[in-house]
Amino acid sequence: MGENDNINPARRRAGAATGFLALSVAAGVLVSAMVTPVVAVAGVATGAGIHVFETMPEALTVDALAQTTDIYARNGAGEPVLLASVYEQNRKNVGWDEVSGYVKDALISTEDPRFYRHSGVDIPSALRAAIGNAASGEVGSGASTITMQYVKNILVQRAEAIRDKAERQAAYREATKTGMDRKLREMRLAIGLEKSLTKDQILLGYLNIAHFGGSVYGIQAAAEYYYGVNAADLTLAQAATLVATVNEPNGLRIDDPENIGDNRFRRDNDVLAAMLREHAITQAQHDEAVATEIEPNITPPSTGCRTANPLGAGFFCDYVQRVIENEKVLADPKDSGHSTLSRGGYDIFTTLDLDLQAAAVAAVDAYVPHATDVLDLGASLVTVEPGTGRILAMAQNKDFNADPDETSAENTAVNYGADYDYGGSSGFQAGSTYKVFTLAEWLKDGRSLNDTVNGDARPMNLSTFKDSCQGSGTGTYSPKNDSAQRPGNMSVRSATAGSVNGAYFSMAQKLDQCEIRKTAEAFGLKRADGKPLTSYVSDVLGTNEVSPVRMAAAFAGIANKGVYCAPIAIDRIVGPDGAELPVPASACSEAVAPEVAATMASALQSVVRGGTGSASNPGDGIPVFGKTGTTDSEKDTWFVGSTTRLTTAVWVGNVNGDVSLRRSKVGGIQADQLRHRVWKQYMTAANKALPGDAFPESSPRPVRD
Repeated sequence: MGENDNINPARRRAGAATGFLALSVAAGVLVSAMVTPVVAVAGVATGAGIHVFETMPEALTVDALAQTTDIYARNGAGEPVLLASVYEQNRKNVGWDEVSGYVKDALISTEDPRFYRHSGVDIPSALRAAIGNAASGEVGSGASTITMQYVKNILVQRAEAIRDKAERQAAYREATKTGMDRKLREMRLAIGLEKSLTKDQILLGYLNIAHFGGSVYGIQAAAEYYYGVNAADLTLAQAATLVATVNEPNGLRIDDPENIGDNRFRRDNDVLAAMLREHAITQAQHDEAVATEIEPNITPPSTGCRTANPLGAGFFCDYVQRVIENEKVLADPKDSGHSTLSRGGYDIFTTLDLDLQAAAVAAVDAYVPHATDVLDLGASLVTVEPGTGRILAMAQNKDFNADPDETSAENTAVNYGADYDYGGSSGFQAGSTYKVFTLAEWLKDGRSLNDTVNGDARPMNLSTFKDSCQGSGTGTYSPKNDSAQRPGNMSVRSATAGSVNGAYFSMAQKLDQCEIRKTAEAFGLKRADGKPLTSYVSDVLGTNEVSPVRMAAAFAGIANKGVYCAPIAIDRIVGPDGAELPVPASACSEAVAPEVAATMASALQSVVRGGTGSASNPGDGIPVFGKTGTTDSEKDTWFVGSTTRLTTAVWVGNVNGDVSLRRSKVGGIQADQLRHRVWKQYMTAANKALPGDAFPESSPRPVRD
């Protein structure tokens, strides 16, 4: 009788004694008989029906089915953890041994009892249909076998994959219309399909392609969604309920309580009765199943990036999808303008470290609320791994939500951590974090941290600033120091620790503004809106709008001995066949010489050892460097810092508006201090998991003229 792991062996006997050629002729005659009322009206002879049948194409390619793509992060042990699934059709293909024997027996008993004895067209059923059609004067019953239904599903699936709406609708109508030509085609293609596939392959193919209501396709997805189990573990009653559904998927789906009565009627009176009649189950099994209530355990799949919000990873998930779209990672070979992401059944293994992500979310949530009455406040934390560019954490103070009808102050679709093309943000002025590129150029030019410069803020003639790209400017520029500082002459190391604007303009005055910009570009920096970086004198203070992920990657280049590695979000992609697909690799290149990077790191360590970034210092003995950044009117605040293993950028600022964070309090804390609180809490936790080492020794004067 019916088994849980294999179909009843007696039902798999090959009994087709009729040859394919003879069957083709017989089927042609039967079809002509079935449609006699139609052909008589049209004046078409029976022989013509046979001719039409025999000249139809008989080959049908079984296309790859649309399947669910799963996106994974990894936990601290390196094990994959599902972030989200994306799909057009919720389907997971399974093998023969992964489907309960009850399902196979139920389908055959109900839909096609002679499945293992015919060769695509069931002659007795076709004869009965022919008689019925002749009596009614219409083309009604079609005597569809499982093979014929599989053919129809293949053609419907093929139609649904067409991108052009008009073409898709036309193909769908052609695949589903009622009429003689469709039935002829299904019979002909069914006969041809049975030449190329075994019976078990056809049965399994049907179970994987069949629609079970809504967006649920295939027996595995149906078992998971309706009962929360694998297809192999379906009971007799559950299997019969799901097989009952395929007759009218949306009308008999059991996630709608109003359908359960109709489904049970079909389950008991059609499916289970047929299984008993065909000796696929015993009377006792039948009676027990009939007495079983239909009690679904609806288990919705993890679909879309909003399902990653509990892990605080909705924005990272969206970032991954945009990488795939923008860089055409999974381009459709038939139409490179579209992606196969939601149809291809891939396993995408990302760079996200869920332990670090949890620490990042905890730090942001501890200090930056989702919404506040004080200002339209935003925050982003991004961690990049030096030497690889792998994005290990990406958090912000909102929930991800791309539904425009559900927007609120606490959620958004805009990823503050990424560029516009990868998250919809136009970026934020970098403030004094941008000074590191002037520092790099200073050292590249053969100068020293011990060199003395004028730190006072003063009017400066723009014509005295060299710019080999666009020429020097005219007029006067009057930068200001924070708190009206007038420190006089000071060392570059001290100027860096105190982030003294006047000193950095004195440095820039001795350099080429174009070369400072080129150095920033060498560290991977770009404007978030996609426009080129500018090289105005004011850019020394970070007036270019940039994203946290790019600032993190740039500082990671300093920690990586001057070698910049572009940020990446995907480690591996595995196709449904188990084969690995190419993924975007991190392009690494030298931004500055190792001795320049070591000296930069030395100066930036002074920032957290009593400088403007001391509030961010975890104080745990792990060497760390960093740089603060505050824009005009304290609209945007930054702290970007690094160990040898982790580089983290934190931005806290106005999403919209120009409210001063220095003059505002959030949760009782002066708002311009929130960046330090977030960075310190997060990196304290991160350093316990991934402690960094000492940075290389710096050179007194790394590059000489």
